[in-house]
Amino acid sequence: MKPIVFLGCPPQERLETEKALGAADVSVVWADSVQLALAELQRRDVPVLLDLSRGAAALQSVRDIRSQRASALLFAVVDSRRPDLTIEAVLAGMADVFARPLSGRRVANAIERELSVDARHRGVNAQASGDDLYAHSEAMRAVSAVIERASTMRAGVLIRGEDGTGRQLAARAIHTAQNGAHGAFVAVNCAAFETEQLDVELFGGAAARAHNGKDGPGGLERVSRQSRLHEAQGGTLYLQNLADAPTRVQARLARVLRDREARLVETGETIGFDVRPMAGVEPGFEASVQDGRVREDLFRRVSAIAFDMPPLRNRREDIPALVNCFVRQICASLGVPPKMLSRPALSLISALPWRGNAPEMRALIKNIVVGLQGGRGIGLDDVLVHVKLDAGSVVFANGGTLKEARARFERDYIAAILEQHHGRISDAARALGIQRTNLYRKMRSLRVHRDRRQ
Repeated sequence: MKPIVFLGCPPQERLETEKALGAADVSVVWADSVQLALAELQRRDVPVLLDLSRGAAALQSVRDIRSQRASALLFAVVDSRRPDLTIEAVLAGMADVFARPLSGRRVANAIERELSVDARHRGVNAQASGDDLYAHSEAMRAVSAVIERASTMRAGVLIRGEDGTGRQLAARAIHTAQNGAHGAFVAVNCAAFETEQLDVELFGGAAARAHNGKDGPGGLERVSRQSRLHEAQGGTLYLQNLADAPTRVQARLARVLRDREARLVETGETIGFDVRPMAGVEPGFEASVQDGRVREDLFRRVSAIAFDMPPLRNRREDIPALVNCFVRQICASLGVPPKMLSRPALSLISALPWRGNAPEMRALIKNIVVGLQGGRGIGLDDVLVHVKLDAGSVVFANGGTLKEARARFERDYIAAILEQHHGRISDAARALGIQRTNLYRKMRSLRVHRDRRQ
């Protein structure tokens, strides 16, 4: 099991926390003080998870541990209702930040990722775990709740969302929660193949050629052992760009999912098919059913459960932890130590429109890290160098003089930071690196209004 020291976890949460971590093969040692945590670190080099619910006092614990064990691997758990603590955790150099309720799998994946980073720095070949869904925002907590419910069923799942919103990650999370290490997760991009190629990919070459793939009128579909459908037996078949699949292929898929049986080409025997279908589609996908591009019977099979993945711009509370994860992943891939983010840099990244969602963010972070000189951290100027000031940006879309562009930037930037902190002036001023009085003055001069949500 992967050991971890947990500092500051409330006693009433420990039983459930220990269960969640244990289910992911993580063992926990409880520490009620920095001294106890440091004593354990003297015995063995293990990661430390800190509960930051106490705010400034907990952050002081981070500094105390760093002063004694500068190389300690630190993680944080925060209340999702306190986005300011997520930001503080990232700025304090946490390897990852987890939102309550704590996911044992997320913690285990983060530990594996950081251990693989350390191994690569030592010249050892190691594979990092895959990406995770960050659920600090209300929108993503709602998605997590649907994922949890979906993992208790075996019905088809339709996941709507823009490109880059994590549709496949959500599908994989459902699959993993239900199947664990059993059953494959097989992803097929229907837009990547011509008609015959997709037929071969899903059903196998021999199955595509024999009797048009079916045993006569009303018979079972033929499937080869060398097919993606057979590979998905007992697991999940994830279909991307389903509307681009030819009608003939859609009909065959619908029959296999309906019959839950098929004829194995190699032996001629009838085999049961236990495959859970999931599909990642664009918003408004239902229109492709209405206009006939997607068969209704196939749509029914893959949409018993349906939900939407929010775009990154609608889940800004998730951005700081996600940025931190990308920075660490990219630094590891480039073989350089993790870079620290300054507060203004993190605030600017959090305020950008992100029309391209996570892939756009990852590309920006990579450009920033590659462009850094020496061991410097990431400052505001490092971000600004790589931000495109063109018509694709909300901030700079209207042209005008430099003074006018700067005013629009400040207005939209301050408005975005206020929205991120739910209108709390103190938190927004801290993120912007200015005094409250200065923020009030800028809001009046730029005519920025705030939403006083709590």
